[in-house]
Amino acid sequence: MANAPRTNTCTTRAVEGRTKKRMVEKRRGGICNAARDTKDAQVQLSLVESILDVSEEEWDECWNGQGVKNPFLKHRFLSCLERSGSVGKRTGWQPQHLVANETNTGKLLACMPMYLKSHSYGEYVFDHSWASAYIQYGGRNYYPKLQSCVPFTPATGNRLLVRNGPDAPEIAKAVSGALPQVADALGVSSLHITFNTQEEWEELKQSGFLQRIGMQYHWKNNGYRTFDDFLGELQQKKRKSIRQERKKVAASSVEIHRLTGREIEPKHWDAFYSFYRNTTDRKWGQAYLSKDFFHLVGEEMAEDVLLVVATEDNEIVAGALNFIGEDCLFGRNWGCKFGDYYKFLHFELCYYQAIEYAIETGLARVEAGAQGEHKIQRGYLPTATYSSHYFTNQEFRNAVGRFLHHEKRQMMHTIEILGEASPFK
Repeated sequence: MANAPRTNTCTTRAVEGRTKKRMVEKRRGGICNAARDTKDAQVQLSLVESILDVSEEEWDECWNGQGVKNPFLKHRFLSCLERSGSVGKRTGWQPQHLVANETNTGKLLACMPMYLKSHSYGEYVFDHSWASAYIQYGGRNYYPKLQSCVPFTPATGNRLLVRNGPDAPEIAKAVSGALPQVADALGVSSLHITFNTQEEWEELKQSGFLQRIGMQYHWKNNGYRTFDDFLGELQQKKRKSIRQERKKVAASSVEIHRLTGREIEPKHWDAFYSFYRNTTDRKWGQAYLSKDFFHLVGEEMAEDVLLVVATEDNEIVAGALNFIGEDCLFGRNWGCKFGDYYKFLHFELCYYQAIEYAIETGLARVEAGAQGEHKIQRGYLPTATYSSHYFTNQEFRNAVGRFLHHEKRQMMHTIEILGEASPFK
């Protein structure tokens, strides 16, 4: 068995723009213990400052314990983020991954990606108004806060990863119940767990977390054998529109290629990074991911990637990056050399090629992310997403809870109304 990961001092370290450190007393055995009912054993919780402090084998043993897996929780993906400099103290995403070890043996039983954050960017569950209200409420700093998520990746999945075994449900319950202690021990304002599964969302409610609902657009595979089978379930007007869009792209000067594994070469990543930067620059966004990140993914996770590219005269002019999960294709980033010059190319690369690939490989759904009601008429329907939020200040927690109660009603109403615009018969 690999050595237990190094336990770091529990501290909210200096973040950019701040010089004062706030120290929290270190407990040699970890930040807290989470009792479980089986065999009188103890689960010891600790924080590590890098995913590299946990062996890939042990982390992925916990990742493999999940019912339905996605690639973003793999040790390699999180490692690519850290090693490329996309995540770290400099970017305001300081790793503070939670690990749960059995006290007597040191065996890793569970783990959770977690970050100490000095801002709220790159999360896709927006809490800027909470940060402002927190300062106004008591003159306190909202940051740093704890965030459990996959940075820059609004994809649903388990956040608490538990090793398979007969005690897995008890371990999950014990660790979930101890999470508020982690936030309290570090002295942060809050702990946010975003894009978790509905099951986790319900479990965390029992531990004092507030529940929030968001919305994305997902396509579901209803057992289609071909793209035409899918089109056959659409209203005639919508079906005709999609066919016309695809014909115009097919008749243009570009060629479409789907690449995965060793088919993806460094030149493809160089081109895609330039498209990614073009998209963020044109839309006044922020380029969270470094060029090194894409090359590391290509070196270490190419089999988990579907890169759809368009070429013109043998030059790569556009691309859409997808990650392949166990039952889902996750659409992540898109870019084009000439912006919106190629009409309907965005829809072809990001939506239609993804649907075709999911049908051909038997994937259950495609997650196309948030934003863009134009996705509805192309078969991507509004779908609820989930996040859980804990605040160390009880009065502020109550205030946010009242807000979320009303927001939930509005969000469910929005999902219902948008669903009525479904293109399906």
